[in-house]
Order: sequence, then C-alpha cells, then structure tokens
Amino acid sequence: QKTGKNNYVTLNCNATDALRAYFNERHPTEHEFIFTKATCRRQPINRVQAYRIVRTAAEETVQDEHISCHSLRKTFGYHAWKNGTPPALLMDVYNHSSYKVTQHYLGIEQDERDEIYMNLEL
Repeated sequence: QKTGKNNYVTLNCNATDALRAYFNERHPTEHEFIFTKATCRRQPINRVQAYRIVRTAAEETVQDEHISCHSLRKTFGYHAWKNGTPPALLMDVYNHSSYKVTQHYLGIEQDERDEIYMNLEL
C-alpha cells in the first residue's frame, strides 16, 4: 500500500497448513477477508486489532512487551539473512534502495560486531 506496488507472497507448507486449519474452523466464503472483525465478517480487522493479536501472542510465548507487527517484518528479514538469503533478494523484498539501508534496517552491522566478540577466545 505504501508504494502502490503489488507484492505477491508464496506460502510454505507450515503457513498453508495453518491457514487450512483456520479455514476449517471459520468456513469463510470466497469473498470474505481472511481476518475479519468478530462483529462483522465482511470487514477486515484494523491495524490496532492486528497489533493487539501480535502483542498478546508475544506476551504469552516469548514474554516480550516490545513487539509489534513491524517486528515480524524485521524478524523475517533477519532470519532470512542469517539463513543465507542473498542481500539483493532482501533489498528487493523490502524495496530498499541499497544494501546499506537493508543492513541498517535489520541491525546486521551490530550483529556482526557482536559475533566477533562472542567468538573471540583470549
């Protein structure tokens, strides 16, 4: 929405299995949004409700109060980078103009510095 470009996302087996389970429970029609308001199944949840859902899940699992929907986006990129995703692909996913911007966004520089100190045995 921010850039006006379409962004298509391929879902892996874990995501499709989770969506199937969700659909089996809710039985949505073809024209419904995936995540709808409890009061009206024709309207999508808003940003505040999405934030509440993510925050509740974080508090119940990782006990972290400092998390948001944007945290999920950054965490996805960080783990993709750690698993060997080429920087150019991450730049494209995030629509960043340079690798430097992507590095800063994901906190890669500090992470690499920390790793140097953690692996150094004196």
